[in-house]
Amino acid sequence: MRIRSLTLAATTSLLLGVLGCDPSKAELDKTKQELQTMTAERDALKSQLDQANGKMGTMTQQMSDMQAKANAAPPPAAAEAAPAAAPAKKHPAAKAAAAKPLTQEQKKVIQEHPQERSGRGHF
Repeated sequence: MRIRSLTLAATTSLLLGVLGCDPSKAELDKTKQELQTMTAERDALKSQLDQANGKMGTMTQQMSDMQAKANAAPPPAAAEAAPAAAPAKKHPAAKAAAAKPLTQEQKKVIQEHPQERSGRGHF
């Protein structure tokens, strides 16, 4: 009788365990799928990072080589032979021209019609 009770208790607990885990099995499968997706994405990003680091190393080496060549190259002959530049001259338009005084007729027109000499272009 004791074996029968023990077997019945074991079977009951096993059935309850299986029935209790069934709803969480779907969640477990979903979580496993997400884990696989994230792992694949992580691996892809790692490979992209490795490629970028490889390119960076190559570019750094090329930059060092170019700087060494630039420092070793003699300066151009034209730059050495160029005479010292003369001081810059002022542009002729930069000189202020003396304004001619207005004639009596121009003064009279301005006084009679002041609105004609206002606005855009008459400042």
